[in-house]
Amino acid sequence: MGKPQAPIDKHPAPAEGNSLELSQQRALVNDGTRKFAFPQEHPLRFSLTNELHARPFEMLTPPVQASMYATVLGEGLGSGVYDHLKKLCERHGVNPPHQDMNHFTADFGPFRLRFERHTEFASYTVLRHGPFDVPFEKPASDYLPRDWLESMPGQVLVATHMAILPVDGPDPEPSLLSDLFVPESQVTSILSGNSAKVWTDLRIHGDGHNRILIKPYDLPPAKAGRVAQRLLEVAAYRNFALLGLPAAREVGPELTQIDGGLAKLTAETAALVEAGPDGAANRESELLIQLMQLSAEIERLNSRHSYRFSASRAYFALVRSRLTELREERVEGYQTIQEFLDRRLGPAMRTCESVEDRMADMSRRASRAANLLRTRVDFMLERQNQGLLSSMDRRAKMQLRLQQTVEGLSVAAITYYAVGLVGYAAKGLAEFGVPIYPPLVQGVAVPVIAIAVWLGLRQARKHSRSDD
Repeated sequence: MGKPQAPIDKHPAPAEGNSLELSQQRALVNDGTRKFAFPQEHPLRFSLTNELHARPFEMLTPPVQASMYATVLGEGLGSGVYDHLKKLCERHGVNPPHQDMNHFTADFGPFRLRFERHTEFASYTVLRHGPFDVPFEKPASDYLPRDWLESMPGQVLVATHMAILPVDGPDPEPSLLSDLFVPESQVTSILSGNSAKVWTDLRIHGDGHNRILIKPYDLPPAKAGRVAQRLLEVAAYRNFALLGLPAAREVGPELTQIDGGLAKLTAETAALVEAGPDGAANRESELLIQLMQLSAEIERLNSRHSYRFSASRAYFALVRSRLTELREERVEGYQTIQEFLDRRLGPAMRTCESVEDRMADMSRRASRAANLLRTRVDFMLERQNQGLLSSMDRRAKMQLRLQQTVEGLSVAAITYYAVGLVGYAAKGLAEFGVPIYPPLVQGVAVPVIAIAVWLGLRQARKHSRSDD
């Protein structure tokens, strides 16, 4: 059961590196009577089908002992977990897993090991079949090499011992249960339609482990594996879900401080808007800078904690799903596991959700206030631009008047010099005996030259305007 179930097709997809393109490869499927040839094979067909059969449940035949450890590694493959697992395999002569395998299970002789790599953590489950005298006295983890267990990569967040009692034996005595668990924290429930009974107290005992005790009544090996796996997953996922609670408590006071500053800036912004366009000058830019600083602080908190809150929400959903699958029934006088977790885990998750919603709401509020200030600043700039355009229009009119004045003076000046030239020409002609009187010629030339000069300047101005 350690390997993923093979697909129904007995002809596996060609190995990577084949010279044929994947789109041209053909897969043959035998339905017992004839073979079908597919003209085009999707490269992910087999991997997606095998994904449905990944991480199968173990086949457990009571009595069984199990120890599960979950270590926080972070994302990525550079944690050294595969090298560490390879050392254990080499020590016991077992083929090690590939670097990209997220699930590995193998028989190591004295024990069976199940390894799973998740997004941010790795889990190791040690299984040992066989009778035992007292639950948790010699747990399954004792069969692991001590040096290998102590050098496990990452930080251990979950450590749980589980013991599944024999089917044909009696229920554990109350005195034994009081020795194994803290009486005031003990929870008990019936699982899967009276198939088994479970005891736990969700506490860390003197050996550093949580404890789960199961008494099976009607648990075939496959069903026993499912029940055990779900209980261990609840033990793991509840701790990973609670990782968001310290972050929520840490960020809460900072959000309160930012909220006060944001409320003050919003009130000042509203006062500026009510004051109209003639309000305090240059105050908008100061408020906008302060709002940008608050927005940057909110985004810093959001980017720092959003992943943790999202992960807590996902882990909490997994916890609720696994508890639903266990189908717990109450035992008179005791809480069920779901009731115990709802009493404390539920409020913790609501705290994380409220902090996450608060950060998002403050980010939206800061954006709205900044947009309001930007609108006011844009309005003030538009008013300034309108005033500037009006001033430019006035200056253009004054320049036009000045230009017209200069043009009039230019006509007079040009006419004066042109009449002077005509006078010189008339005097020269009179010296050669031409019967003309120079002053009369100059007097007649004055209006003619003035009109010609004025028409010429007007025509030049028209050409200039048409070019513009």
